Amino acid sequence: MENLIYAIVLLPLLGFLINGLFGKNLPKIVVGSLATAMVFGSFCIAVSLFMNFDSESPAVIVKAFKWFTVNGVQIDFGFQIDQLSLMMVMIITGIGSLIHLYSIGYMSHDKGFYKFFTYLNLFIFSMLLLVMGCNYLILFIGWEGVGLCSYLLIGFWYTNEEYGKAARKAFIMNRIGDLALLIGIFMIAAQTNSLDYVSVAQNAGKFELDGTVIIFITASLFIGATGKSAQVPLYTWLPDAMAGPTPVSALIHAATMVTAGIYLVVRSNFLFTLAPTVQGGILFIGFLTAALAGFYALRQNDIKKVLAYSTVSQLGFMFIALGLGAYTTAMFHVMTHAFFKALLFLGAGSVIHAMSNEQDMRFMGGLKKYIPITHATFLIGTLAISGFPLLSGMISKDEILVAAFAKNPIYWVLLFILAAITATYMFRLYYLTFHGEFRGTEDQKHHLHESPSNMTLPLIVLAILSVVGGLINLPHFIGHGHYAKLMEWLKPVLTEESFKQMEATLSGVPFGTEMILLGATVLMFFCVWFIVKNTYVNKKKQALPEEQYTGWEKLSAKKLYVDELYNALIVKTVEGLGRGGKMFDKGILDRFVDFVGEGAEDSGKAMKRIQNGNVENYILIMSLAVGIILIVNFILQ
Repeated sequence: MENLIYAIVLLPLLGFLINGLFGKNLPKIVVGSLATAMVFGSFCIAVSLFMNFDSESPAVIVKAFKWFTVNGVQIDFGFQIDQLSLMMVMIITGIGSLIHLYSIGYMSHDKGFYKFFTYLNLFIFSMLLLVMGCNYLILFIGWEGVGLCSYLLIGFWYTNEEYGKAARKAFIMNRIGDLALLIGIFMIAAQTNSLDYVSVAQNAGKFELDGTVIIFITASLFIGATGKSAQVPLYTWLPDAMAGPTPVSALIHAATMVTAGIYLVVRSNFLFTLAPTVQGGILFIGFLTAALAGFYALRQNDIKKVLAYSTVSQLGFMFIALGLGAYTTAMFHVMTHAFFKALLFLGAGSVIHAMSNEQDMRFMGGLKKYIPITHATFLIGTLAISGFPLLSGMISKDEILVAAFAKNPIYWVLLFILAAITATYMFRLYYLTFHGEFRGTEDQKHHLHESPSNMTLPLIVLAILSVVGGLINLPHFIGHGHYAKLMEWLKPVLTEESFKQMEATLSGVPFGTEMILLGATVLMFFCVWFIVKNTYVNKKKQALPEEQYTGWEKLSAKKLYVDELYNALIVKTVEGLGRGGKMFDKGILDRFVDFVGEGAEDSGKAMKRIQNGNVENYILIMSLAVGIILIVNFILQ
């Protein structure tokens, strides 16, 4: 098993090294196939470990070597395989290998083909480090690695200045969260003399419940999570990340980077359970993020921007589950979201590919007859995220709704509204893109065609997973124990207190009440579907330029002017400080340095007159100097 664990991490690293060093001279098919095979190999190994891993087994920890010791804190470099890390590894490598395969077709004409796959393999390697590391420091290395790779991938088409700005924005905003995470890690080391998950969990009992120290530590970890997982206020980088190629959007937004924050909180459940105050903050931020992003998505016209804000909103749902203490529920939605959101992003890429790189839905329409496979799979993804009965998204989202009702019925009402908003903007996207008359140019219409098989095959696989993915955690009324499968699988990862808290939440709603709640969400889904179809198909309403919207629609299209507010308060302020620093540098520091230099030069010129090679002058000066010294010495005595 030890060699297999090493192989999971090293295969993507090997693909990165081979393509990075030799990819420029290799055929594109070799580069793409090699990168895909390395990630798929890791997936196969992960599945093999999963099949032979008992749900009650303790964590398997493989320590490669002793790294260093500081102030009695010993840090080992190693990996931890348990139920949580296995789940994440299968999602990362499974979805990642499909995205790699899709990219072979999507990026086939790009000049930077080998660089793209080099970055993708490095991204997967960094993400695997993040979820497989046995301590917080290795997690942080992977955390920074995916941040670097996201910068490289978002700004991949760097000749476009705006894309470069989007990459820098993502990098800088993530650094804010990363600093908080690092502070939290330092505090953990100072309080427990360890960074290993197992040791920290064993020492967590020393913290006072909701005490100052545990609140500070968990708040720091949560701020780190808000950066990677795009929660308020550190969320505006994610929609701008659409500047990268579409496979990058799918990789970042579906199964990897944005789920790192959820993984961090679940992995640290033994700390967050001791900080109910911070859990309440997580719940509030989750609601605020889901509401704002859902509102923004209602009137976006860029197909990828709608999906980007959808991702932010769904991440808000996951953080709501974490705030409720329903850790397995959050992980369940991470898994189903990886299926249908990767499908939707790759489907959007197929649409953009067919539309000659057009992303504005106002110039689409009627595409279902031109790209039937993309249309069918995209419809499945739309139904899954919107809550069609028994599809994966409906089952995981319903579990969050039930947990919210158990905590407070008002939470359920708010989530119910947010779920209706999700269905509204997704069906709007679907009908504007695939129904009605084609609104593009004749040249675009002539170019319309279905994507090649290496792009449609991942769509089909993801569509199947979006349909059946919820079966892993069917609720009790379909024949299983109440959310038993995933809860029991992840039970060894949770502390006894965390598990009891979660179990009480998920089993706190009577069966009859739960069925009424489920019926309400199903009825809501079909009502929204009917209303949106009637609006955009029967009444043929069209999307307008954001300048023509008024009222709430304009606020939605302009994202409540949050970007402009950040730009005015933060960006302009930093730029002003930079200009002030430049003036101080040139007006004071430079002048001081020039003054010192000119003084040295002038004194040199003065001394030059004395140092003229005349021996008599030298003797006279020496005599005068000796005389002055003798006189001063006599006076002082």
